Amino acid sequence: MAAKSFADALNEQVSNEFAASQQYIGAAVYYDSETLPRLAAFFYRQAVEERNHAMIMVQYLLDTDEKVRIPDIKSQQTTYDEVSGPIKMALEQERRVTDEINALFKLARESGDYKAEEFLMWFVKEQVEEVRSMNDLLNVCEQASGNVLLIEDFLTRENIGDEGVDPGAPPAAGGAL
Repeated sequence: MAAKSFADALNEQVSNEFAASQQYIGAAVYYDSETLPRLAAFFYRQAVEERNHAMIMVQYLLDTDEKVRIPDIKSQQTTYDEVSGPIKMALEQERRVTDEINALFKLARESGDYKAEEFLMWFVKEQVEEVRSMNDLLNVCEQASGNVLLIEDFLTRENIGDEGVDPGAPPAAGGAL
């Protein structure tokens, strides 16, 4: 069996990024339904960020004259048993994405695809920030001992995950939102 090409693997990651975006919308909807506007806004922003990640990958595929596959959309979870549920999901998701980005980086390196390796460097750095943000938010959630207003207050004060547009980010197809 032939090894997977970098373009095929990156197309799979485009699908994963769009799925992450959709799942973050599901988390935001949950928090909106619980009247937790700061948590909802945080996850709506995360959804846009994941969408932008997918579109950066799409632009790379276009730039390197590779075929782009846009995935189907599947339904995502919008209800949770506890306020920490979406945050736990997000942390697991970001850890999984880190593993996926690392596997892409390894594939690029092992195949001698230096342009792909260089392209992925930004994502490697980005995943450190993503995991840290979700880990910090989960720590605050656990320390709040069920007082969701303390979590909302933390998000108002700290603006985690809201560093704005990274001028060093690769271009996104159609422009970043």
